[in-house]
Amino acid sequence: MSTLKPHLPERFSRIIAPTSKKVKLTNYPADYTEYKRLKQYSAKEMEQIAKDLLAEGIIKLQMAQEKLWAAKKYGILIVLQGMDTAGKDGTINHVMSSLNPEVCRVASFKVPTALEASHDYLWRCSMQLPARGEIVVFNRSHYEAVLVTRVHPEALEYLPEALNVENSKDFWDQRYEDINAFEKHLARNGTLILKFFLNISHEEQKNRLLERLSNQEKYWKLSPADFKERAFWNDYVSAYEDMLSATSHRHAPWVIVPANDKKVARAIVADLISASIEALDIAFPEVTKEQIKEFQKIKKQLEAEKS
Repeated sequence: MSTLKPHLPERFSRIIAPTSKKVKLTNYPADYTEYKRLKQYSAKEMEQIAKDLLAEGIIKLQMAQEKLWAAKKYGILIVLQGMDTAGKDGTINHVMSSLNPEVCRVASFKVPTALEASHDYLWRCSMQLPARGEIVVFNRSHYEAVLVTRVHPEALEYLPEALNVENSKDFWDQRYEDINAFEKHLARNGTLILKFFLNISHEEQKNRLLERLSNQEKYWKLSPADFKERAFWNDYVSAYEDMLSATSHRHAPWVIVPANDKKVARAIVADLISASIEALDIAFPEVTKEQIKEFQKIKKQLEAEKS
């Protein structure tokens, strides 16, 4: 059975997580200046490049979305993951906000509700999957079930005692297996999967948290809980490395985006999404000669109408 695979531009090969190989985030710098191909540019030059690339990517994405909707052959699932303050919301606002909201939507996954927790952990995400012709962005996703719960096992959903984490030595490997099977099923049925890990450094997170605390007028947006997870940084790095290693595949690759610079990160995401959709075998439906004649007839009738 055929499996849909995204065609990612070769220029991004350095930041695509390998398949069946251990991922170490120390090999994927969060700062774009650490990448050989980008060291040649000054900060000012890179800012302009990122601005131009983002603008171009958005235009291409708008055109690709229209064709995607007209063809109704594929659905697009975009997964955004990252540490707190990594820039998921900003990426969505800058990259996706210009698209037609009728066929592009965002699904955010926070602490499971009582209803969600009474189902398996993939259930709530399954309810939000894209239809053919639609783009759906997961702001956090089914991967929370192997990240937050890996760091805080007490947050796991209810499971029968024989199946819980204390009594299953392969618990997390089984979850990776479930997720891989879930995504392969989607890819085999026409869903293009693009997964982005917005990679920021420990120091950059500190700077962003301090920035949030510097504007008292925005304190209403904050909660002390927003800052507590920083103490678990190393635990999250370990959880992310295991997750990236176990779940990056040709049909659902992980892109480890250098995200210390928000503009660069957004440009990379926009470029990759637009290029991946453009590579699909989609086209606008053909209009028959009979339809053309009918529309031309209607046009003449409208032109002949008296005001």
